[in-house]
Amino acid sequence: MELPLTALDGLHAHQVTLETGEHLGLAALRVIKSKDVGAPDEPTFAIVEGVAFHDGTIEVEVAGDVLPDAPGQARGFIGVAFRIAPDASSFEAMYIRPANGRAEVQLRRNRATQYFSYPDYKFDRLREEAPGEYESYVDLVPAAWTRLRIEVSGATARLYVHDAEQPTLLVNDLKLGADAHGGVGLYVDNGTDGYFRNLKIR
Repeated sequence: MELPLTALDGLHAHQVTLETGEHLGLAALRVIKSKDVGAPDEPTFAIVEGVAFHDGTIEVEVAGDVLPDAPGQARGFIGVAFRIAPDASSFEAMYIRPANGRAEVQLRRNRATQYFSYPDYKFDRLREEAPGEYESYVDLVPAAWTRLRIEVSGATARLYVHDAEQPTLLVNDLKLGADAHGGVGLYVDNGTDGYFRNLKIR
């Protein structure tokens, strides 16, 4: 499946608002998290209709920045949710934090990418129980178009950024297990001005 994301057809908003527009001169889908969902790592995404995803590859270009009224901890969180349950009660996700990519604090740079699993393994639990294992560094620029590719096979997911040959983030124990399957969603979190284009699901 390929969607240029220049129209709202085939998308369902789940606790987000959707609109089409342009970013840096390119047609794109704009996704913003609903303000009444304050907690991080929640089911806040545009679900791609008609997709039953188990193993495969998801590619998309994203551009995440911080909204003017964003909370202080906002980092431009943007990425992809996959194997979403029909009622969105569970899913896996990988996202980037563009504002961390060139931060002047090394610890923030180390947290430029993130994996989490909803509902039981959000970023804070994973960071406490396995520091550094589910997040990693990659060079990012806020608001810049960034290519993401996620390869999923069984209990393993690999996140590739900027067409790199090697994954930026490798997860070998997806928390929903090797047999989970479900939908695909375009994910944003608190205070993010998020844009997506050129989605490919294989």
